[in-house]
Amino acid sequence: MTDYRRLFSLENKTILVTGAAGGLGSAVAALFASAGARLIVSDYNETAAQTALANLGTTEAGHRALPFDLADLDGVRQCMLDLVSEGVIPDGLVLNAGMQGPAGSLADVSESDWNQVMAVNLCSAHRITSVLAPAMAQKGGGSITLMASIAALRGNKAIGLYGLTKASLAQLARNLAVEWGPRNIRANAIAPGLIRTPLSRTMMDDPQFMQRRLSLTPLRRVGEPDEIAATALFLACDGGAFVSGQTIVVDGGTVISDGS
Repeated sequence: MTDYRRLFSLENKTILVTGAAGGLGSAVAALFASAGARLIVSDYNETAAQTALANLGTTEAGHRALPFDLADLDGVRQCMLDLVSEGVIPDGLVLNAGMQGPAGSLADVSESDWNQVMAVNLCSAHRITSVLAPAMAQKGGGSITLMASIAALRGNKAIGLYGLTKASLAQLARNLAVEWGPRNIRANAIAPGLIRTPLSRTMMDDPQFMQRRLSLTPLRRVGEPDEIAATALFLACDGGAFVSGQTIVVDGGTVISDGS
């Protein structure tokens, strides 16, 4: 008889999770730890990375903290090279960290804001995967999950720059899936809708926004971080072993609704 529990197990797997100190990243790290993974939890500085490690509640499973600033692209690449040189090759990546950037028209985005949001949300993922994908392939394969957004799937007059980077992440997942699939590496993206995280607190505190948003969401509620974490777990484990190059939308039906 098939042991179906193994389909959702990460026993003996090493997983790198970025942005792991809070919000979606914290939920992903906690669920992955419960599934048996050894975690490399990363955030933008030592304090945040150690917070992510402390949130796991134990070091017995060999978890470790790895601070690096995604805006420092050379530093990101060097950090990944250091991991490889240590012989620490992840079996999976969940590249969750990101930033919203300025709100407003794309025409008003400054060059410095453009460069920072692109670096943090998109270019850092390219640097990480460019170093780790070859090492993962040499090890025998693995999974890559990029955190996109439903802002990647439709226009947005308020957070257009954010949406551009998230759409690019979805395309990066497709490209990585094609390039590395023959070496047993899967790559996918998750596109969350409105999820109950610190990033969405301002929107959720606006009654008018929430009334309109929920009226456009068939499930009539916001999502929870655990629901995104569960999707990430599916993509990282054997249960998702034949899924690659996809963008999985987790939004309660928002993007398919006509508001009825």
